[in-house]
Amino acid sequence: MDMELVKAFFMGIVQGLTEFFPISSTAHLILMPKFFDWAGQLDSLSFDIALHAGTLCSLLFCFYKDWINMLMSDRRLLMLLMIGTIPAGLVGIFFKDIIEGSLRNPGYIAAALVAGSVIMFAAEKYGAKHSSSSKPGLFDAIFIGIAQAVALIPGISRSGITISAGLFRKFDRPSAARFSFLLSTPAIAGAAMLETRHMIKAPEQLDVWLVAVGFTASFISGLFAIKFLMSFLKKHPLNIFIYYRLALAGAILLAFLLM
Repeated sequence: MDMELVKAFFMGIVQGLTEFFPISSTAHLILMPKFFDWAGQLDSLSFDIALHAGTLCSLLFCFYKDWINMLMSDRRLLMLLMIGTIPAGLVGIFFKDIIEGSLRNPGYIAAALVAGSVIMFAAEKYGAKHSSSSKPGLFDAIFIGIAQAVALIPGISRSGITISAGLFRKFDRPSAARFSFLLSTPAIAGAAMLETRHMIKAPEQLDVWLVAVGFTASFISGLFAIKFLMSFLKKHPLNIFIYYRLALAGAILLAFLLM
């Protein structure tokens, strides 16, 4: 079997799992090619789009009933999600070069993993005392939307910080996770469309099999991650992910000190 396809499958699995588990997909996808010295098509814009498209489709598959309901009747929730998407859109536009430049340094990623872990730990402590299942309001959407904008920093984790923001706003864990996933849908769709526009302006040779394998692996692992996390958070806190993040931060620092 072509090793490039094996790598593409592995990258797709990692993207699908880490996009929704609160452990930072960006950190893993930046560090894996560096650590294993992977380049070529795996480091291309078309492959990155395929991975994001896979996770976007897994979101739409899992929450299509919610989106149909919003489009047909619950326009209030739809409006809240659109408002919540604005902060990340603005940060992505005005700070794109910084986010995709200096902040992708392994040292900064390790620091962000630790910072995100502290936020998740504090949210768990607060949420355990104040959680409820109330419907989101305007301030909830803005607050969680700002958290999603902060998640553009590699290592923070979109799902980790938005679920934490939901806990700070007194959501219970499943409600916080559901709003987090719904809010991430337009953000991931926007990022994929923006990358597609860039690829059209600067077309590159497309390896169809590589893209297909990456998309499929990302889609399937994304489905698993969403279903698992929604079930897991009904009974368990975020602690296991916090421990993993701290261990990963330590491993990153150790590896790059030794290298």
